Amino acid sequence: MNLQEYEKEEKRRLEINCRHMENGVKFVDLRAAYIDEAVKIGKGTTILPCTILEGNVTIGEHCVIGPNTRIVDSAIGDETEIQSAVVLKSAVGSHTAIGPFAYLRPGSTIGNHCKVGDFVEVKNASMGDGAKASHLAYIGDADVGRGVNVGCGAVFVNYDGVNKNRSEVRDGAFIGCNANIIAPCVIEEGAYIAAGTTVSERAPVPAGALYIAREKKGAIIKDWAYKKMAGKKKGAL
Repeated sequence: MNLQEYEKEEKRRLEINCRHMENGVKFVDLRAAYIDEAVKIGKGTTILPCTILEGNVTIGEHCVIGPNTRIVDSAIGDETEIQSAVVLKSAVGSHTAIGPFAYLRPGSTIGNHCKVGDFVEVKNASMGDGAKASHLAYIGDADVGRGVNVGCGAVFVNYDGVNKNRSEVRDGAFIGCNANIIAPCVIEEGAYIAAGTTVSERAPVPAGALYIAREKKGAIIKDWAYKKMAGKKKGAL
């Protein structure tokens, strides 16, 4: 792209942004948003700097989008906030918070009043209304029900090296931190998966049950660290 082509593109982009602003969209910086022609944005929505909206994107009313956010071919409901995140070919409901640093990969459907927090990745998965994954989780090829809590460090293990498999977590279940959900797997309504547990059973985890699979008592090797650091620089421990 030469300078003349760049100036022409910049003018076109500014015209698009001005048109949205005339329709009730708020911009912090008109020149710092990159919006394709086909994008639709509802009244009262705020677009923060370094936001990129590509392809067939629809955003509802009174949302906050950005900063540093990219949305491609996706639909966003009303009063939803997406901050420092990437959303690709997915759908997000209303009154939902995405990010910062979240990644919704293609085929993801997030319901209303949900939270997909920092460093959470969702791929080809659904989250029902009120479901939350606040931080540091991977939800791949799964159907997560309403009101489910996915703890920090939880991983949906969807790939066995040959095939992708799917898991289902039904309404009101609780996934503890650092849990591994090995697909195919079904966790029934209201069941609890204890922190540090790997769910590998093919039979469903019963409704209302606690599933725990971890070492009950850790091993303590006395003075191991002191011996390891012996002779090394003072103050290393």
